[in-house]
Amino acid sequence: MSKFKKKKGGELPAISTASLPDIVFMLLFFFMVATVMRENTLMIKNELPFADQVEKLQKKDLVMYVYAGKPSERYQRQYGTEARVQLNDKFADVSDIKQFIIEERESKREELKNKLTTSLKIDGETNMGLVSDIKYELRRAEAYRINYTTKKGDAAQNMQ
Repeated sequence: MSKFKKKKGGELPAISTASLPDIVFMLLFFFMVATVMRENTLMIKNELPFADQVEKLQKKDLVMYVYAGKPSERYQRQYGTEARVQLNDKFADVSDIKQFIIEERESKREELKNKLTTSLKIDGETNMGLVSDIKYELRRAEAYRINYTTKKGDAAQNMQ
């Protein structure tokens, strides 16, 4: 009869790292698909007014956003408390809107240029004079497709 000898060390075998790259790439792919990229950092107070007849925009990649309102508390010390216009990630003058529209058009393909929509995200407490100035600059830039972004609800809530 033969004798079996037991190992005295009892050490665990090394962990196989052969599947580690597969796991890393699977996690990388998951986070690339699941992550939503933020387009702009909002530098203004933006409490949108309510409206009862609201439609969703279908193609958000054909939308240029113009924000207007008082600077948020973080930026009031630097920019004051007067309502301002924000284009992308910076404050701008109303006269800069035309150049902004031209640059946005140039960044799109030729067949999409006439389908661009300008969406105005304007705080409910913003002076209507500023809104009129923005609309005048949009007409000068020949941006006639305008959308007002609102919250869905009863329009009477705007008076409260």
